[in-house]
Amino acid sequence: MDVDLYVYDLSKGIARQMSASFLGIQIDAVYHTAVVIQGVEYFFGAGVQTSYAGATHHGKPMEMIPMGTTHLPLDIILEYLDTLKEVYTMESYDLFLHNCNNFSNDFTMFLVGKGIPDHITSLPQTVLNTPFGQMLKPQLDNAMRGMTQAPVPASSVPSSDRPLHARTNGVSRVEVNRIKGKEDVPGVVYKPTRLVQLNELLASARDSCAIVFFTSTTCPPCKLVYPAYDELAANAGKKAVLIKVDTSEGYEIAAKYQIRATPTFMGFLKGKKENEWVGANESQLRGNVGLLIQMAHPAHPHTLLRLPTLSKPHKTPVTYGKVPPIDKLIVKMGPSGSDPAVGALKGFVTSRQQSGAVDAALPALPDVSTFLIKALETLPPETLFPMVDLLRVALVDPRFSGYFAEEPSQAVRAILSKTNELDTACPYQLRIVTLQMACNLFTTPLFPPKLLSEERLSTSLLHLVTSSLLDTEHAPVRVSAASLAFNIAATNHQRRLAEHDDLLSEDMQVELVASLLEAIGRERESMEGMRGLLLAVGLLRYKAPKGGEVDDLCAAVGAKDILTEAKGAFGDLRDLVKEVELVM
Repeated sequence: MDVDLYVYDLSKGIARQMSASFLGIQIDAVYHTAVVIQGVEYFFGAGVQTSYAGATHHGKPMEMIPMGTTHLPLDIILEYLDTLKEVYTMESYDLFLHNCNNFSNDFTMFLVGKGIPDHITSLPQTVLNTPFGQMLKPQLDNAMRGMTQAPVPASSVPSSDRPLHARTNGVSRVEVNRIKGKEDVPGVVYKPTRLVQLNELLASARDSCAIVFFTSTTCPPCKLVYPAYDELAANAGKKAVLIKVDTSEGYEIAAKYQIRATPTFMGFLKGKKENEWVGANESQLRGNVGLLIQMAHPAHPHTLLRLPTLSKPHKTPVTYGKVPPIDKLIVKMGPSGSDPAVGALKGFVTSRQQSGAVDAALPALPDVSTFLIKALETLPPETLFPMVDLLRVALVDPRFSGYFAEEPSQAVRAILSKTNELDTACPYQLRIVTLQMACNLFTTPLFPPKLLSEERLSTSLLHLVTSSLLDTEHAPVRVSAASLAFNIAATNHQRRLAEHDDLLSEDMQVELVASLLEAIGRERESMEGMRGLLLAVGLLRYKAPKGGEVDDLCAAVGAKDILTEAKGAFGDLRDLVKEVELVM
């Protein structure tokens, strides 16, 4: 996808004419910028806003700059945009310090690996460096807010922020004909017109359930339950296939099922017809569909137990954001500390620490990545930890971690691999900051799916965790490893609660649970570490499929006996241990 930068002049030419007289310097424009992808314009004003390209209240752009091409999927782009919305709020807008150009710079950095032109981003400071500019700063900021934070005209707002992936109930016939893609669009009402289409839909539900709603264009009562049927489809998601057949178009289907009245409903369970009823009774419809779904997908036994800790979502990852003395850290890097990328990274971390994320402009992230890769190849192991530690602090910012989730050189994977390769020769400081850095990767929603499902990343991450959990000499390493194991388990746990497939493969779960149980059996020093271990293994077991290899493992190693011993060693964790015992 092409990425373009639209540049506007908020002054409409006045800055070029009057700036020299008022400020003593020549300014060509008061720049407003927006990022354009696939005909949609993204910009910062009243929060992050969208518009059809060139259709905002700013009029026609004075310049359109091609920024490059991005190969990132649109879903990933929009997910990263959600993290930017947390920083670029309506209340945080400042004409000079936190404006549309800062947003455009961060967004294009993620998309194409470079920021917008310097003459645009540096303009506010150029103005503030003049006596008159500093004096007029409050007045200018207030005067421009009506323009910079004006709403987008309703006719210019895209119907969806996700144009390539927007789907609504009542799929078009074109989509229905592509039955192979059905599993990619859960929560829709399918509308087949031919018997072969209906048969394929019913076959796709042979392991769950399906409901067929026979309707007609000449049936007023049918229309009364359309909204309820659409809602049921949306709520069912992948648990059921909801189908609507218009008998005035699907003659073949109506004849096959001998439909004599509408509305008629048929329920299918595990590939066989379960029931049939007639009439536009919304309560009956909701009850029958709910019962059919419950029969197809019985509640997991764990949901019937009282497990207040394990049953709740754990959405907040453990992170390590404490900022060390930056200058001392850089000194430990030796000559590498003078690299411009290190200076830029220091500026970002320091600014974020002192003024918050709003005022911390992202550094040139491709340069940081290049420096990291080079340092890993050239620096001795004992001097790598300051570099990783500085990266750890920066990764707390989701804009920063979001970029490194998608950057092509995969610097994070290289760091994980380097630490694993050193094995027992890995310096203690490097191992612990690598673990803490890995915990901070969970600050962005973009990283976890890659960490847990991409083989090279997941293998490196799992090896780091399992080897560190069993470190007998350094309790802080075990605590950090337990925190990382918790983040991994909590991410997978969120998927289960949302009725999605696990991100962790069964083999990975077996290896991780085995290490966690062994670590629980050994840990007698750190209550914090034990709590992390118990939470991690408990979340991995909660609502896990029955009869798998993890069950076999827990039985073979005597998981319940291990937990009983832990309960005796850490009395304050007794309630948590009891919950974990119940899911074993």
